Amino acid sequence: MALTDIEAGRLADNVFNVVGPNKNLIINGAMQVAQRGTSSTTSGYGSVDRFFVQIDGGTVTHTQTAIASGTPYDEGFRNVLRLTNTATATGASDIRNPFQYIEAQTIANSGWNYASSTSYVTLSFWVRSSVAQEFYGYLRSFDGTEQAYSFSLGSLSADTWTKVTKTIPGNSNLTFDNNNGVGLQVNISPFFGTDYTDAGNTVDTWGAFASSSRTPDYTNTWAGTTNATFDVTGVQLEVGSVATPFEHRSYGQELALCQRYYQKVPFTNGLVSSTTQVHTNFSPMTEMRAAPSVSSTGPLEVNDNANNITQSAVDVTVFGTGLIKFIQLGSFTGLTANRPCFMRFNANNNLLTLSAEL
Repeated sequence: MALTDIEAGRLADNVFNVVGPNKNLIINGAMQVAQRGTSSTTSGYGSVDRFFVQIDGGTVTHTQTAIASGTPYDEGFRNVLRLTNTATATGASDIRNPFQYIEAQTIANSGWNYASSTSYVTLSFWVRSSVAQEFYGYLRSFDGTEQAYSFSLGSLSADTWTKVTKTIPGNSNLTFDNNNGVGLQVNISPFFGTDYTDAGNTVDTWGAFASSSRTPDYTNTWAGTTNATFDVTGVQLEVGSVATPFEHRSYGQELALCQRYYQKVPFTNGLVSSTTQVHTNFSPMTEMRAAPSVSSTGPLEVNDNANNITQSAVDVTVFGTGLIKFIQLGSFTGLTANRPCFMRFNANNNLLTLSAEL
């Protein structure tokens, strides 16, 4: 039976989505890149790149954790983002929430007709909890009047991988500016306290964002269990109404995408301007989202061909607002002025870092 022109077009679109590049609007969805380190206990960016882990109440360790079996492993995934509930938190203001911000221009130029209820994006991911219960997530838009779309992950069985797929329509209230600011937030949340949830929240529909009604109410089972774990991998957001196979990108491709938001510099050249200061110019390895903030995690070793000085805590001053930065590093003693120098950090976790995170 011959295909109609419309059917043939849809088939061509689906084939392109399977094999075409850059269909996944999520960066590092396979959890390959962890430039800051593989483990953190702080709220924010600290383990897997591009995933902000929001924590309030109790304590949580979030890690890039390797897996060696299971359905995601069989599909080519080797790492997950894991949240471990090291100290329980079931209070009204407590939070366990990993999410990713997506630039507004990424959504605006994606091909999604987001103002139309007949145009779709599809979110898919693998999830596993050590505790059986129902979990939720939500999308949040930021331009214009903020909108939100909550969804259920379903009632997960303990220690069992589940593939979650959500097809999400556009809405006439959605706005995404063509700029590098925050456009969309994708949240996959093991717990929100009742300050942020509402029994009357309606899933699978767009509505004005309300901080006190992000999702329906959670049970406290997972949040109240010491050392409960929550694993996520294979996160993909793509234009269209069908979840196609995950776009596996190489480590180098994912690293370059992550470096738009965060880079680390193990060494650089400079000029000793005084006995206490070194100046250097630095151009990022990849063009960053915006002019980055620069900081040092020290200690830093400076060799000016006459001295080899190590300073445990380096004062960093950044001049200029462009992508190429003029950087002044201070707090040294004993350097020889007006000499070229070579600088290096003497441990992998001691770095000059550039951040342009959303």
